[in-house]
Amino acid sequence: MTAAPSRWRRLFTRATARRLMWIAVLLAAAIAANVVGIRIAGSLDGWRQWMEEHAGFFLVWRLLLYGATAYGWWWMRQRLRAREPDGVAHRRLVRVEVAAVVVLVALEGSLLLQAA
Repeated sequence: MTAAPSRWRRLFTRATARRLMWIAVLLAAAIAANVVGIRIAGSLDGWRQWMEEHAGFFLVWRLLLYGATAYGWWWMRQRLRAREPDGVAHRRLVRVEVAAVVVLVALEGSLLLQAA
């Protein structure tokens, strides 16, 4: 019986609570931005139309965001490779990089299919 409380304490640490808080804050900010946008546009259809008209700007924003993320990843990757020169760290990095590229291709592909 004593293993269960210890297990829950390990799962819900302060770091986990902070991460959950940030997820909740970001989710609330996204919802608030959409609610404000719908109010400004006058209706959900008006908001959808505005989003479609400005899709090019959102594409540029995403590309800039991807570029900044790639630069940060490259910087972090160099530091990690210098600190851990063994092959294990390199294999972990490659797996994460492949997964990230697959996710971005799937996301952008789904957006491209929606636009078509």
